[in-house]
Amino acid sequence: MLREQHMKTSYWLAAACLVASTSGFANGFKPVEIKDQELAELRGRFVMPGRIISFGVVMSSTWRNASGDLIGATTSMQIQAATVKPEFYVSTIKETGNGSAPATGTGTVIGGAGLNGNNQGITQVTRAAGDGNSSNNNIAINVQEANSAPALQQSPGQALVAGQTITGSNAAGSVAVSATNGGIQMAITANGNQGSTVQQVAQGGLLQNTRLLGNSNMVNNLTQLNVVLNNNGPSAGALDCNLNQLAALRTMGY
Repeated sequence: MLREQHMKTSYWLAAACLVASTSGFANGFKPVEIKDQELAELRGRFVMPGRIISFGVVMSSTWRNASGDLIGATTSMQIQAATVKPEFYVSTIKETGNGSAPATGTGTVIGGAGLNGNNQGITQVTRAAGDGNSSNNNIAINVQEANSAPALQQSPGQALVAGQTITGSNAAGSVAVSATNGGIQMAITANGNQGSTVQQVAQGGLLQNTRLLGNSNMVNNLTQLNVVLNNNGPSAGALDCNLNQLAALRTMGY
């Protein structure tokens, strides 16, 4: 009986100490708010300094109507230590179909005022008011390792400067690629009220927005980021050791 009472006393003494210590920690812990400007300066800091030796962006937008006519554009940029002035190079895409002219689109899409291209983060939207349409909004990130940066290659197309717009048109519609809002925008307006699509990278946001008002259209938007890392840095095992330890917590319910 005495031993049982002693064990109970020890149990409640330990519990009391635990409560006291946790309550003291809770009272002493004061969360500190981090300002948006400070967070912005921390973005990307998980990459070792000097580890990125090449960075590139490739964008493409195409619209093919029911008759097979296609309009679109591609643009690319590559940056590395040897780059003197980063520039986007734009090429328009035009193909002539062999089908009959598609019927004028009669669909109506309502709303969407918030899709003005000023959204932060990634926004991918497809709205359809027709039949038999296909729409793809894709984002790809390719990360590779190499001993040195790949050789700079002259990109095909026309260099795009700030405030400039490069255009093209055919039976499918018209395309306009412009350098605006500190980024780049690709917009296609299809003929015959078939619809429109816009793809934009600017001010920390990526927008891919398609409106389909006619029938049997095929629309593709793609933004691809290519990153080359210097593989002469720390080994993969050394970088992943902490993550492997955290993965063991999953079995404990975390």
